[in-house]
Parts: sequence; structure tokens; C-alpha cells
Amino acid sequence: MQGIHRRFRGFLNDETGVLMAEAVLVLPFMLWSYLALFVYWDSYRAINTVQKAGYTISDMLSREMLPVNEAYIAGMDAILEYMIDQDQDAKLRVSSVTWSDINDRYEVKWSRSPHNALPQLTTASIAAMEDRLPLMFNGDFVTLVEVEVDYKPSFNVGLGKQTIKQFIVTRPRFVSPTCLVGAVCT
Repeated sequence: MQGIHRRFRGFLNDETGVLMAEAVLVLPFMLWSYLALFVYWDSYRAINTVQKAGYTISDMLSREMLPVNEAYIAGMDAILEYMIDQDQDAKLRVSSVTWSDINDRYEVKWSRSPHNALPQLTTASIAAMEDRLPLMFNGDFVTLVEVEVDYKPSFNVGLGKQTIKQFIVTRPRFVSPTCLVGAVCT
């Protein structure tokens, strides 16, 4: 009986193979954590890239001193597509918005979206965005740039498909307002 007791105690004190057992238990969690960090880092990078691209487009428009045309806006869309990841499709809408004290509302002077990716903004539809627009003086203009990019993560580790949206309001720097060829700008 003492021999069985000694062998049983020797079995309990034996630590060979413990490292392999711990590795089998911990390795899946470590791999999942690594992939999750990669996916979350990549999503923040994509958000940052879309934001920078949107602000670049907005800054281009704010510095424009001549009226823009449809080809110029299509060119901005091409620049936006170039600045973001190749596998992502960007939707762009550019609008000129003013405040009217007489009508006590924001009014859209013109709105364009290349390839009709987003519906044109109207005075009626901008009322839903009123809380996102700055307070303005009568007759003051701003340029509104909206960017939407569908993002799909590389791995499914808790972050699903999402649409990255940027809503950028910029006041024209040199000339008020930014005009569209053929649109009423005053």
C-alpha cells in the first residue's frame, strides 16, 4: 500500500508536460487577441484615412475662387477614391448651404453627388441635419462635404461591416459662396 501511495504522490508532483498543456489552453486566446488587435487597429486607420480624405476635399473647395463644375466634383470623387483603400468604395456629396433670416431656415443652393451615389440634398432634407450645422448669420454660406465609405474588416473577431461617415462643414476662405456652374449662388 505504501508503494501505491508513493507512486501516486510522485504522479502528483510530476510537472512534465505542463508547459504543453498551458500552451494548448492559452494559444487560441492569444491568436484571437492578435487578430482582434489587428482588426481594430485597421478599422481606426480606415476611419482616420476617410476623415483626412474628406477634409482634403473640403479644404480644396473652401479655397476655390472660381465656380466649380460637374467635372471638378467628379475629379474630387476620383481624388477621394485614390486617397482611401483600393478595396473600399466612397460616396461623396458636396453642397452649398446658406442661412436665411427671412425664412428662418438653412437653404441648399446646390448639391451634387458624382454618379448619384447619394441623393442630392434639398432645403427640405437639410432640416433633419439642422443640429449638426453651425449657427450662421443671414446670407452666410458654408460648404458641406459628406463622405460615406463601407468598411468590411479582414477577420470576424467581433467587429462587423460598418459605414464610415464624415460630415464636414467648411466656410469658404476667399470668396463667399462656392459656386457651381449653372447654379444660383447669391
